[in-house]
Amino acid sequence: MVFSSPVRPWLLPNAALLAALTLWGILRYPHLPSRIPEHIGVEGVDAWTARSIGSAFVLVFVYIGATVLLTACAELTLRVTPQAELPKEAASFANGLGGSSLNRPRTRASALRMARALLVLNACTGVSLLIGCGVLWRSTADQEVPGWLFAAMLLPLLAGTAVTVAVRFRDRRTPAN
Repeated sequence: MVFSSPVRPWLLPNAALLAALTLWGILRYPHLPSRIPEHIGVEGVDAWTARSIGSAFVLVFVYIGATVLLTACAELTLRVTPQAELPKEAASFANGLGGSSLNRPRTRASALRMARALLVLNACTGVSLLIGCGVLWRSTADQEVPGWLFAAMLLPLLAGTAVTVAVRFRDRRTPAN
């Protein structure tokens, strides 16, 4: 995929987070215990699994998948013809089909804002997974997990989602002209 020039600088934090997660995991892997957390519940770690590349790097793989998906969405958002650039006949036809232009950005500027918001959401996802890796890659097979961990992992996701939703509502309020 060839990334549009407006997207490239916004990919840097995502690439840095991915590199940091990968490097940290590679450095921590030899020191991991033979059992590592598989699931963390309200009482702490409630399921364990044997240490393997797949189990140790599952959060890195999830972040790679999220990065590919959200980067593709950001890139495709920039390639969609905005409502303001549609011919009047096409716009009225699309609206007559049940508002299929509802998910179309209103302007090129709003498409760029949404693409950037998606990449911010991805970076926030990476920060959340970075916190999760801190528990996954501990040196001891300890069942105890700090109570604040869930909130610490959820907060970046909520922040990224709030940015994306705010950009979407701003686009809906702004006229296409």
